[in-house]
Amino acid sequence: MAQNDLPYTVKKSRRKTLSIYIEPTGEITILAPENKSDAEINAVISSKKLQIYRKLAELAELKSTQRFRELVSGESYLYLGRNYRLKFVDSQDVALKLSNGYFSLRERDRQSSQLVFKDYYRRKGLIKIAERVKLYQPQMGVECESIQVMELQSRWGSYSRKTNNLCFHWKCMMLPLNILDYVVVHELAHIKYPNHSSEFWNEVDKIMPDYQKHKDWLRYNGASIDL
Repeated sequence: MAQNDLPYTVKKSRRKTLSIYIEPTGEITILAPENKSDAEINAVISSKKLQIYRKLAELAELKSTQRFRELVSGESYLYLGRNYRLKFVDSQDVALKLSNGYFSLRERDRQSSQLVFKDYYRRKGLIKIAERVKLYQPQMGVECESIQVMELQSRWGSYSRKTNNLCFHWKCMMLPLNILDYVVVHELAHIKYPNHSSEFWNEVDKIMPDYQKHKDWLRYNGASIDL
């Protein structure tokens, strides 16, 4: 579907409110209640057109500053907000390890380095993110069934009310710990509030009164968090 020159995808579900998501790629996704007509959705898009164009311009500017890493010794890779230089080794017991201030990548795994890094972040994320979820759950009076760390395209995290499951992007393990905590608190708050209402943000604020600066950090730096 499209609103003039703004193409968008509509996903309808048993939700009460309509939300507009603009992916880092510039794709626009509308999450709408099942009973919303195309005309009603178009009307909302039209009323939000100026904000959408601003966001698209902002994303284009952020993308222009995105840094692409080279697979060479001395290149730096992020782990929990810190940069660690890469070095290649002839042999070690695993494909990739972080020790003595370096990421050590086995030479024979060079060609599959992206998959190796993603697997490393997933495995470490299942441990570290589970720790952070366990820390904040009792403070917020909520509890999830399980967590997953996976590829989430454009989102840092998501919550499934149907399965009571939290999902986090493997890139979360590249974030500074305080930003990772914001993502965790954000997703835990969705257990109580499935939208981004004032009640939702009040819930986040109770745990993290400075959440706005973390939200802004992700807004301005999120596009550069990548392999």
